[in-house]
Amino acid sequence: MKGTVSRPTLSDLDLSPGKRVRLHRLLYEHGPGNGTLLVLPIDQGLEHGPRDFFPNPDSADPEFQFRLAKEGGYSGIALHFGLAQKYLRGYEGDVPIILKLNGKTEVPSDEEAFSPLTGAVTDAVRLGADAVGYTLYVGSPAQDRDIAQFKDVRRQAERYGMPLIVWAYPRGRDIEKKGGRNSLYAIDYAARVAAELGADVIKLNLPVANPEKDKNSPAPYKTIQWSPEEMVRQVIRSAGKALVIISGGEKMSDEELLEKARTSMESGATGFIFGRNLWQRPFPEAMKITQQLKSLLKEFGS
Repeated sequence: MKGTVSRPTLSDLDLSPGKRVRLHRLLYEHGPGNGTLLVLPIDQGLEHGPRDFFPNPDSADPEFQFRLAKEGGYSGIALHFGLAQKYLRGYEGDVPIILKLNGKTEVPSDEEAFSPLTGAVTDAVRLGADAVGYTLYVGSPAQDRDIAQFKDVRRQAERYGMPLIVWAYPRGRDIEKKGGRNSLYAIDYAARVAAELGADVIKLNLPVANPEKDKNSPAPYKTIQWSPEEMVRQVIRSAGKALVIISGGEKMSDEELLEKARTSMESGATGFIFGRNLWQRPFPEAMKITQQLKSLLKEFGS
């Protein structure tokens, strides 16, 4: 799809005063400080178990990520209740918290993916968080429970003026039959669903073309042949006025990561939520790539 996508700003969003204040802190008082976002997630310990920390054993200690978030000047760190409660001391006010409210282990199959609640918006308020995160598995056979659970979280977020970030992930056996979780069809659908359900910020993966799998997607996706940039613009367009942050996924080279970051920003993203690509590196290397990402973000925003 040709054309450009405008990047929504805080002033474009119809938010309560509480949400506006907290999002302002993330967008303008921390991180790059120009309306873009650089978020460091550490929810992988629940989602994947300890195996993600093996490439850099130091990263198994959450102090590593908190120190990186503080010294690297991140917009915020995303994590579950237990880690926030036990490791926040000493970083209050310096490292904004995005509290993940649901999660699951990778042990069961993703055929009927569902993430139960692990926390509440009131926990986020008590911890002084600036946003909450919710993982929504779009297309899973369990989506009826998922959407109902999300509705309750959304109501609480509205009540307490807490920005709501949705990890919009296509999952489930039916998604895999229709092009797979990384297809344009699946990610585009996930972006639209998260926007429809009331996300303030949406975390998305980048679509990946796979002709063999894409032919199983519904029309017109099965015949679309777009560049990576065009696909990114499409999913960001489907997110509407919600801010979009792009996931890093598994660790890649510096060159690949920076190319992914630039493509995302030029296509209308508000920023990145990169975890393993940062903290699976030794601290000096993680700081180096952090500063490169922040320099890139300085070219965008307002």
